[in-house]
Amino acid sequence: MERMRLNKYLASCGVCSRRDADKLIEAGEVLVNGARAAAGMQVMAADRVEVRGKRLEKPDEKVVLAYYKPVGVVCSERDAHAGRLVTKEIGYHRRVTYAGRLDKDSEGLLLLTDDGDLINAMMRGKNGHEKEYIVKADRKWEDSAVERMREGVYLEELGQTTRPCEIERIGEKTLRMVLTQGLNRQIRRMCEAQGYRVKSLKRTRVINVKLEKLKPGEYRELAGKEREELYRLCGLGAGHGGK
Repeated sequence: MERMRLNKYLASCGVCSRRDADKLIEAGEVLVNGARAAAGMQVMAADRVEVRGKRLEKPDEKVVLAYYKPVGVVCSERDAHAGRLVTKEIGYHRRVTYAGRLDKDSEGLLLLTDDGDLINAMMRGKNGHEKEYIVKADRKWEDSAVERMREGVYLEELGQTTRPCEIERIGEKTLRMVLTQGLNRQIRRMCEAQGYRVKSLKRTRVINVKLEKLKPGEYRELAGKEREELYRLCGLGAGHGGK
């Protein structure tokens, strides 16, 4: 392990977020080689790091989960007003963070991981990673509205024009959409700009990972070729994140 900021190390060990790690350090609850840790310090593999008297062991292999987020679950780690938080709902034994939100009223595939490099690579808008959705509206789609969304829609609330996207009609009221960006509530805003209201929205694919047979609330760990392909498409080496 190369030198790493202590708060990042604590987060990578699944202790807490970097922000909460800073609070633990400030409170004197973190020791490095038997001495009280200081904010901003860096650690190496040979260092002994303890939190509240317990020595930490950094996992060699990162985990990536494909999770079916149900409607009603909120993508947040700390929302006092949210009844169901995704990190609590999934109940995984290690701390994982989501890469790309789904709003409360949407469902479908959410990737969670403890690999910060993978999250950063997935979240870079310039990389243009694909995300696929099934979108059902409140009425029959007109060809002109579909074509306008394909070409790109100016969203006044965000002051941005959406990128051209792939859209396939799979029912009178239902579309399959493939986006390469992730603006806030983008699909709902695009549809509203054409005078349609979204009745249901499900994400079925993120890059190469598909929802497949997962049911709401279920998750699976990515492994083998699927995992390797995800890292490759995100521009990370095959050995990145463990074997």
